[in-house]
Amino acid sequence: MVAQEQSLTWQQKIKDLNFSIIGLICLLSFIGFILLYSAGGGSFSPWAFSQMTKFVVGFALMIVVALLDANLLMRYAYIIYGTALVLLVLVQIFGMIGMGAQRWISVGFFRLQPSELMKIGLVLTLACYYHRLSLEEIESPQFLWGPLLFIFVPAILVLKQPDLGTAVLLIIIGISLMFVAGAKLWYFVGAFGGLLATLPVMWGFLKTYQKKRILTFINPEEDPLGSGYHILQSKIALGSGGVFGKGFLKGTQSHLNFLPEKQTDFIFTMFCEEFGLVGAFILITLYGLLIFQCLMIAVRCRSAFGRLLAFGMGMSLFIYVFINMAMVIGLVPVVGVPLPFISYGGTSLITLMVGVGLLLNADLNQSLKIPRYQ
Repeated sequence: MVAQEQSLTWQQKIKDLNFSIIGLICLLSFIGFILLYSAGGGSFSPWAFSQMTKFVVGFALMIVVALLDANLLMRYAYIIYGTALVLLVLVQIFGMIGMGAQRWISVGFFRLQPSELMKIGLVLTLACYYHRLSLEEIESPQFLWGPLLFIFVPAILVLKQPDLGTAVLLIIIGISLMFVAGAKLWYFVGAFGGLLATLPVMWGFLKTYQKKRILTFINPEEDPLGSGYHILQSKIALGSGGVFGKGFLKGTQSHLNFLPEKQTDFIFTMFCEEFGLVGAFILITLYGLLIFQCLMIAVRCRSAFGRLLAFGMGMSLFIYVFINMAMVIGLVPVVGVPLPFISYGGTSLITLMVGVGLLLNADLNQSLKIPRYQ
């Protein structure tokens, strides 16, 4: 079986691709296109057409990554991580500043956000690292330091940009992969207790706007025209959609520009205003189906590398979706996390598509036994 899978041609691999996952991605992206068309006031500019172009590029990369040799992915995992880490350092030196943050590097006509690339690099690296360890080594405390460095070095660099939302995502994804790989539970219980103990110290290191976001989360009505404006307008838009919504292109809060960042962080709010509770339920179901597919692939994979790769992608999607939706309805502070495949964004969309490519690759190679050392 292994020999057969290793000798599959590209044509056979394309035939064996998981088209249910590809269909879900296309459907979610199509929803994103029509929402960006609505956000543009019934026009493909400035967001919808640009997003379609990036989707085509991302789709091509997704298929290429899906068809790559799984051994090749594992061989170059550390190089991909290292490249993303170098780019994060370069952001601190040459990065472009926008909206008070230094997160992008200009690459010709394209703005590259290295923190998005790091999400892929981190999952690949941790999957590769734990694939090469025995269960006894995974449970040993001395093998915790490597993964912790892999997680917290880029997280600190991202936090300096500053981008609290992405830094939190990297930490949650990394810690989740450590737990699934087999690290002992009491390590995480102890770390969580230590984190709680250091919260007063960490508060002193937060920037003023980050503190304001947390205080606004606790009581947004305290400053309704200032720091609480975003979340209050989001809640108004959510409630005004009702059960069935106001209809496509008929959202008043979004089209009268009361709703901020309607094309990125608050696009779920605009969706709910136009399509209501029923539309929100359908969208959440689509995401649920996609995440379920990730978990099923992780369960079926024979290699630790493929299993952790699939779980890592599923966990990334879950955290993206959960934090974005919880953020716009006031369950968590506003941290600037996009809604996967729907929010406007170049690097975010393309790296998500590459991540799906890794998921498809794990699915294609689910019966492949990858050697621990190469």
